[in-house]
Amino acid sequence: MPLSLLLLMAAAAAPGPQTFDLSAASPLRRQVYRAGGHGMEPGGTPSDYLFSVALPDGNYRVTLRLGDARTAGDTTVKAEARRLMLRNVATRKGQFVERSFLVNIRTSALPPPPANAPGGRAVRLAPHDAQEYTWDEKLTLEFLGRPQVGSVTIAPVEAPTLYLAGDSTVTDQFAEPAASWGQMLPALLDDQIAVANHAKSGATLKSFLTDLRFDKLLSAMKPGDWLFIQFGHNDQKKEWPQTYVDPDITYPAWLRAYIAEARRRGAHPVLVTSPERRNFDTDGKIKDTLGSYAAAARKVATEEGVPLIDLNADSRVLYEALGPEAAPTAFNAGGVDKTHHNDYGAWLLASAVAQRIRTQIPDLARHVTMPVFVPARPPSAADVAIVPSLIHSDQRPAGS
Repeated sequence: MPLSLLLLMAAAAAPGPQTFDLSAASPLRRQVYRAGGHGMEPGGTPSDYLFSVALPDGNYRVTLRLGDARTAGDTTVKAEARRLMLRNVATRKGQFVERSFLVNIRTSALPPPPANAPGGRAVRLAPHDAQEYTWDEKLTLEFLGRPQVGSVTIAPVEAPTLYLAGDSTVTDQFAEPAASWGQMLPALLDDQIAVANHAKSGATLKSFLTDLRFDKLLSAMKPGDWLFIQFGHNDQKKEWPQTYVDPDITYPAWLRAYIAEARRRGAHPVLVTSPERRNFDTDGKIKDTLGSYAAAARKVATEEGVPLIDLNADSRVLYEALGPEAAPTAFNAGGVDKTHHNDYGAWLLASAVAQRIRTQIPDLARHVTMPVFVPARPPSAADVAIVPSLIHSDQRPAGS
């Protein structure tokens, strides 16, 4: 069946606006989610909870009426696998406000290839991927802090989509305390653009293709969309011989292939240099472990005429501004991990990305809502407090 027909069928199947009463007294707050319907997910508390609605692939506008006649609130909202959408929306007793944002959701299904053609019918997921909120048949919203949610309206929407292709420093990390910049980016943009984070932990330029993740991303891409490409951490591993790419020849060639695929569909490619690892020398400077790959990405961006988000440079400035003693507070596993971040570190990197969008990509700059961010003067962890998710590492499905 032609892809155009499949897309038309999917559009026809998309439901109209749906409004749900999520006030404290609503019976819906006690209704358990069942496949194909809507309701509450397990793991909630009397105040914090997860609410899901079965929906087909696509972008959806979520509009919330926040507030309560009798109680003040402070509402944080995350979507799917802990994507931060709204942070600390305060409402006084008797005050009501409306907030909206866009959420991209997907399943693993692919338009099937013609008979005898290579390809697949679905993304090649790891066993745990299929059990997470990212790839299921529903849109999941997580309400945290002191949430006061009167109602939620969900409606399909046509909007520009910002696709993310990358590795564990970009992906929607499943559980606390890990987080990545791709998870934080939606909260720094307005409600006129959707972020579709297809990045995967351990991914390389090659494996992102062989797992059919790039196929899934491209199958939904349309003219006017954006593709942010960030690889390097795993591509440089010579001990992974099937996916290793050298920075001089094969890494630039693969980047150009991704750029070409986006351009063929009328989308706008953007290269992102990989954030550096937290390794300080005796002078308090960050050691170089990814510089040759960052340099290669910069060169390709110049030669291909595509925007560059130089996160490698910004991460070095950030970590050195924090210093060897404070920098661990931005990293996962209590600072033991030197590559992956917690909520604070992910927020800092996402802020650096958003600031680069503001200065380097005029057509996207108008969607950035955060204040000006200066990597050399990062806010403290206390200033960037983000309510932890209900999903913790000890809840991760077995085998992950």
